[in-house]
Amino acid sequence: MTRILADLPDEDIKWLDQIAAEQGKSRAAVLREAVEAYRAETPKDWLEAGFGLWARHGIEIDLHEYDRKRRAEWTRPWDDDYEELRAESPDMFDEYDDRERAHYLALTKKAAAKHKKNIV
Repeated sequence: MTRILADLPDEDIKWLDQIAAEQGKSRAAVLREAVEAYRAETPKDWLEAGFGLWARHGIEIDLHEYDRKRRAEWTRPWDDDYEELRAESPDMFDEYDDRERAHYLALTKKAAAKHKKNIV
């Protein structure tokens, strides 16, 4: 068995000593049991543990609908594909988004005109 040195806050040490006294065990024995219990709870393969999780719990979802909503959710008024996603998912956008888009386009147009003026 290998020995380790671990730094724990004083509050945790007091709690650990209290648990050890209640159970009639050493602090080290309680720590060994805690590590053993933690290992048992930890999934062996994180991919296997997560794969199909929704289906195992009876949650059905249309993947295309989910993807459409996430794309629209993350689209901002200054994104190049705003109009395309706005047309695909009108339920995910509102007047505020459209005002922000119009403001962005006006600023872009103004900046382009100023840039063009400075070049000439």
